[in-house]
Order: sequence, then C-alpha cells, then structure tokens
Amino acid sequence: MTRTLRIGDQVVLDRERLAGLFEAIRKLGYVVHGPILSDGAIVLGPIESDRDLPIGWRDRQDAGTYRLERREDDAVFGYAVGPHSWKRLLFPPKRSLWRAEREGARFHLLPIVEDTPKLALFGVRPCEMAAIRVQDRVLANGQYQDSNYASRRRQAFVVVADCHEPGGGCFCASLGTGPTEQGEGWDLAMTEILQGRHRFLVRAGSSKGLDVLRALPWTETSPADLQAAERQRQRALRRMGRRMNPEGAKELLYQAASDNHWDEIAQRCLMCGNCTMACPTCFCVTVVDRTSLDGSQTERERVWDSCFSLEFSYIHGGSVRFSPYARYRHWMTHKLASWQDQFGTMGCVGCGRCIVWCPVGIDITEELETFRSRVGGNREAVR
Repeated sequence: MTRTLRIGDQVVLDRERLAGLFEAIRKLGYVVHGPILSDGAIVLGPIESDRDLPIGWRDRQDAGTYRLERREDDAVFGYAVGPHSWKRLLFPPKRSLWRAEREGARFHLLPIVEDTPKLALFGVRPCEMAAIRVQDRVLANGQYQDSNYASRRRQAFVVVADCHEPGGGCFCASLGTGPTEQGEGWDLAMTEILQGRHRFLVRAGSSKGLDVLRALPWTETSPADLQAAERQRQRALRRMGRRMNPEGAKELLYQAASDNHWDEIAQRCLMCGNCTMACPTCFCVTVVDRTSLDGSQTERERVWDSCFSLEFSYIHGGSVRFSPYARYRHWMTHKLASWQDQFGTMGCVGCGRCIVWCPVGIDITEELETFRSRVGGNREAVR
C-alpha cells in the first residue's frame, strides 16, 4: 500500500481478506445482511462472516423453475439472484403505523419506536442496486417521502457484487443495469476474479467505503486483473438468459391496451402476486386494522400488497380491476410504460424474478415482443 486511496479507486483484496472486510464493516456499527442458503434457495439473512455466504453454490433458473446445485469451484458470488430482494430490509413487508389502548371509555395512543438499524447490505447485485435507486427516487426523493425508508436508506452501507453467473431469467444487460455496477449510491463495489489467484477487485464509492477499505491490507490493481475482470464481464454478457428491447415500450403498451393478447395472458395467469412480491421495485401496500379479542388494544399496520389482488383496486361500489385481464395489463403497463410518466424511469431492472418465480412461467420479455409484433405488424389485432 503505497498511496492514499480516494473515492473511485480500485484495488485488489485477496480472498483470504474477506473475513477482515466483514470485521471492518461491523466495527462501524453495522448489522450485516447478505445471501445465505435456506430452504433450498439463496435468500437474504443476517450474516456474521464470510463463512455464512453460499460459497460454492449456483442457482439454475428459468421460467417457473429454480434449483440449487454445487459448483466446481469455491466462488463466493457464483449465483444470480434469489427470491428475496433488498426492499424487504429497506421497505419492510410490515410496519406499525399506530397503536392504541383502551382505558375505561377512552382510548389513548401508544408510542411507536421506529426500528431503523444501521444495516450493511452485502452482495447487492448491480440490477438490485438499480432497483434501490428506483425506490430512492420514489420513496426518498419524490413528492411524498416515506420517512422510514429514507431513514433506513440513509444509514445503510451497501456492498455491490458484480454478477458473473447470470441466470436463465436475467436480462439486465439489455436494460443497462448489469452485469457490472456503473451507477451510484453504493459504498463498495466488488468484482470476484476466479481465474488464477482467487481475489476481488474492490472500488470505493463513498467516504464510508474508503474508511472500510483503508482498514484492510490491499494491493494495487494490475493490467492482468483488469483484463480478467473484462473477460468475466464479456462471458456474463454472452450467457445472459434473456433480452428485453425497451425501445418504444411505453407507446407500444399504450397502443396495445385493447389487444386480444391480454386475454390469452390472463388465461394463464394465476393472480398469485408472486411477481410483485419478488420484484425489487414494486412498493404497493395496504393498511390493515387489528383489534384484540377483548377490545382493549388496536393497531394499524402497513403491509405489502399486490395489484394482482382483487381488493387492491377496491373503491366505493367495487373493484376497478375485477378481471385477471385488467390486473395483468395494469401491472405490465405500469411497470414498463406509465411508471416512466410517473417517476421518469422504467420500473423494471432486468433481474428476471417475475419470470423465474411465476408458477406458470409467464415471461415479460416474451410478452412485450408479442405486443410489438401484433401492434406493429397487425393493426387488426387491436380492437
């Protein structure tokens, strides 16, 4: 170590030093969460050290299928993405809004202490980092700020891990959200190199990231390291499972609003909502009121919801989107089209979770191209 590190610098960290990285992060007061093996999948959970990571495992993914298998090496990040997204830590599935307790004939509100721990998000994929930026725009920097999300996000320490093993459902490359991290909002970004000496190229993206990196024994990046990283990136691009052409998607889906093909999709869709629960950008919620059996206490909670549920669009007199046709059309059109009008960006980052975790394997990339061919080449398909 012969120079002073600055934001944007990239150095080499040997695989044996990964435990020290965890220790340096935890010394700053962060509770580390990252990928772990559980119930036959790679999910997110608290981790104490690098030993908790899914070392030597890969996930085989495609439309409606997911399974784990052993790798031939000891890759730390040798998988794509699992069913959990990081929104479950930044935008929890359940949050108490208020509580009240009865005293005689009156109620009084109970204090609620917001739990906003200092979280370190370890192993965030570039597509997932893109999703966090989308949620930042909507929930932290938009017209109506979610204070709990903003607080969690402000305190979070983010470690991005470039992807070198895309799954069958992945299409981040065609949307510019992977397989390597090119955006902002993270503290450290890592590229795992498996050829030759097992090592990581680590970049600092913030002053917090610099503090952690300076506490570790690193070495200078060589041209051979950069070449190995580029070969790995090119290999990931070639192995990308799917592709989405986002050009003109907004106008296309608006034109296809009455296309007969929505009926065909609706006949396959189970309305289970898996796609929205697994999606890293969806943020639909509802409010649930609960009262104790003896009537002495009551609580109002905000919980995740899905636009695929019949009750989600309920207003006085009934649901606005009562048919599967209307609900799937709303989800796909909002995700790829009207989201752009509302938030200035698409609501899709190419992670492929909606394809993989759909029980019947409905493929959003395939459906978009179907509409492109029907609306673009056969105007009679639109009624």
